[in-house]
Amino acid sequence: MVRMSFIEDETLELGRSGGSKLETFLFSCELSHKVPFYIFQRYEDDEDIEHFLEIRTICLGEGAMDECNVVEVSALNHQGKTISVPIANLHIKCLPMVSLGEFELKAPVTIRLKAGSGPVTINGLHLMSSQNEESDMSEDEEEEEEEEEEMPAIKPAKKKQMK
Repeated sequence: MVRMSFIEDETLELGRSGGSKLETFLFSCELSHKVPFYIFQRYEDDEDIEHFLEIRTICLGEGAMDECNVVEVSALNHQGKTISVPIANLHIKCLPMVSLGEFELKAPVTIRLKAGSGPVTINGLHLMSSQNEESDMSEDEEEEEEEEEEMPAIKPAKKKQMK
């Protein structure tokens, strides 16, 4: 059974007008021998939005067997090639949970239960980054506007009268 939940956590406006917008949602999925993988990907109609998966914790669920459960992720590296990396090796007796901090991957990401029968729950955040469309100005135009705003008004000098 795959469980997935999205709860809007917060929305941040980055920068001044026309900057980036970052939305965060809770993420959770459960892997087992019945459902051994989950694919996290962006939606077809989200061309202007970048999706990231930030994995925070991986833990064994109720009913986990006395065996090693290896969780692996597959994602694109800096060269655009798909690589697979084991990120957790859990065992009910010695390591039932691992905290990864802020382990962030850009979509698409495949999470796989490489060994063991689970259940293993993966928790974290679904991050969505988009550019605000409020401003049609280029960066140069915005910089010029900022410079104009910052320049103080010039006042005429007072003349001294001689006696």
